[in-house]
Amino acid sequence: MTDEFDDLLAANRRYATSAPRNFDGYAHAGVAVVTCMDSRLQPLEMLGLMLGEAKILRTPGGHVTPDALNGCILGVNLLRVDRILVVAHTRCAMAACDDAEMRRRVADASGRDASALTVGATPDQEGKLRADVALLAEHPLIEGRARVGGFLYDVDTGLLRQVC
Repeated sequence: MTDEFDDLLAANRRYATSAPRNFDGYAHAGVAVVTCMDSRLQPLEMLGLMLGEAKILRTPGGHVTPDALNGCILGVNLLRVDRILVVAHTRCAMAACDDAEMRRRVADASGRDASALTVGATPDQEGKLRADVALLAEHPLIEGRARVGGFLYDVDTGLLRQVC
């Protein structure tokens, strides 16, 4: 073992002294959020929710990837989710270019082949958001069981705007 994670393990020990316990794993507000991995986003706080009230799925760009889709299906059918928010955000790197450019950037940064990388980067952020919402809303294991909406979070104002 190394000491590279000691600061985080120490913080975890402090957290564990007062960490919430005895949650049952359900989304008590009936909410699932698919959003970006960007560290400027705090999904629970932006929606006025608390720990235990929502399922949070994070992906690059907040896109509905196969894993995010699976998470939503499980949430709707097993974890009491009846509303799904897909939340993109302003100034997102995934909306500043396409996958070819993202592959080039990763290859340049790593010095390695990134030709297999697919992250769904697209300058048409709202178009991608609408497509992701449709993917969820029309999926046979979600359709009619949960409402799905697409939103854009403004990282400068903290406000959400419903797109679809």
